Amino acid sequence: MTTTAEEVWGLLRELAQSQQETDRRMKDTDRQIRELGKQIGGLGEKFGSFTEGLALPSMENILRTRFGMEVVSPSVRVTKDGRHLEIYVLSYANGPINAAYVVEAKSHAREESITQMKALLARFRQFFPEHSGKRL
Repeated sequence: MTTTAEEVWGLLRELAQSQQETDRRMKDTDRQIRELGKQIGGLGEKFGSFTEGLALPSMENILRTRFGMEVVSPSVRVTKDGRHLEIYVLSYANGPINAAYVVEAKSHAREESITQMKALLARFRQFFPEHSGKRL
């Protein structure tokens, strides 16, 4: 069985077309994977917001009744000198209590969460000098 040059060229054309189709499908798959990644990331954010939303009413009650906090402020964001700090709940009281509480809510506590909280507390007084005399 002898293959002619015309048959070889025909096979090469089919191979090139097949390669183009494979490339197109790979690009489409890559796009779908990126989109899925965004959707999964969005679910994580929604779950975090859901957890925080469930925790806030009880947290506010506890901060006021058990710790005597006068102010309970959810979702505090501060920018100073181009640096940013975000706190889930900032609560404080003046007078004899003279304390500030920084609260974060996590659906799963991880070592990384503890490290982040320590870093947040280390920066707190730089962003809130008005609370510098308070117990933190």
